[in-house]
Amino acid sequence: MIKKMTSESEIKATFPVMKQLRTHLSEDQYLTMVNRQGHTGNYQVAAVIEDDDVKCVAGYRVSECLAYGRFLYIDDLVTGENARSNNYGKQMMDWLIEEAKKLDCRQVHLDSGVQRHSAHRFYLRERMDITAFHFGLVI
Repeated sequence: MIKKMTSESEIKATFPVMKQLRTHLSEDQYLTMVNRQGHTGNYQVAAVIEDDDVKCVAGYRVSECLAYGRFLYIDDLVTGENARSNNYGKQMMDWLIEEAKKLDCRQVHLDSGVQRHSAHRFYLRERMDITAFHFGLVI
């Protein structure tokens, strides 16, 4: 089952899996940031849940820009280390694509660190294309 996680306890339940991707965050930072981004940037969290256990988590938002029009952006996508190779990531991607369609988006986008080779294989299998380079500057 895939569920939007909206309450503080539901979001808190996703932290152990999200922590595997966002290792720099404490639980308190995570909750604060999810709540703030939800209010200011339309950020939402969804989870694949099986047997009352969070298996996969996605953080996403709907945005719009001149380049893409209205699109769903996946900020975070991670399957728990002990749950990988069980189709949870594919279930979540399929759900996110359907969510994008329901929200009148024409595209789905995400950025992925260059070191995440396994993730890249997964995204390519899911019919995503490498369409741009992302540049950043820490100041």
